[in-house]
Amino acid sequence: MTNRNKGILLLLVSAFGFSIMTLFVKLSGDVPTLQKTIFRNGVSMVISFFFVLHFKERFFGKRENQPLLLLRSALGMIGIILLFYAIDHLVIADADMLNKMSPFFTIIFAAFFLKEYVKPYQIYSIVIAFLGTLFIIKPSFSLDIVPYAAGILSAVFAGAAYTALRALGNREQFYTIVFYFSGFTTIVLLPFVIYGYESMTWQQTMYLLLGGVFATIGQFGITLAYKFAPAKEISVFNYFTVVFTALLGLAFLGQVPDRFSVLGYIIIFGASLFMFLKNKGEPKDT
Repeated sequence: MTNRNKGILLLLVSAFGFSIMTLFVKLSGDVPTLQKTIFRNGVSMVISFFFVLHFKERFFGKRENQPLLLLRSALGMIGIILLFYAIDHLVIADADMLNKMSPFFTIIFAAFFLKEYVKPYQIYSIVIAFLGTLFIIKPSFSLDIVPYAAGILSAVFAGAAYTALRALGNREQFYTIVFYFSGFTTIVLLPFVIYGYESMTWQQTMYLLLGGVFATIGQFGITLAYKFAPAKEISVFNYFTVVFTALLGLAFLGQVPDRFSVLGYIIIFGASLFMFLKNKGEPKDT
């Protein structure tokens, strides 16, 4: 199997992992968002702890990388909180697709903060993708728009977190980054969760634990995928998350996205596919 095919396979595994996570978060029901977030990251922290221990790496990374590790962790934590809020209040495929705007925000942030050159076709893709979100959000002057705004903002913070990761480069191992991020989130949120803790059934607890396991699978999968192949060659396959999530939402929750949302999915996916094909056609870096 070629490295590119390994990368594609790992991205599909990642997409499936994140989709299952989304389903379990939704199935856990009326549990505070912060409580759900700490379960998701607490499980990731435990799993990544054993990876760091096994490979005898630093748990908290190198001293010179602390600012970027802290920034990535803070931004990622806010992004997950917003995503879980959106999942709780929207059709899960809508929440997932809005969160998949993060690559477009990464381009914007990388241009401003990393001084990366933005090509004209990337600008066109970003504009088209934003138009696609309007079909999903269906803007109105009411509180109904709040969960959609949370979904978009989750993508903004995820894009900012990925930009911090891009600045970090290969200076830390992926399991160290996951442990740092998960540990940071767990420590920061723990006092709030203890203060506002709501008791859960064993079933809700199991759903959130399984959500954390599948989130870790998704996180490890996407990180490893880009070690086998560059993002510009395989990133479009990450959008299978929305396909899996829509199918799971239909099968287990009876959720059917409306025609405007489906049109929005097609527009955003089309913009991503266009950017993917343009990236792939560019000469490789030497």
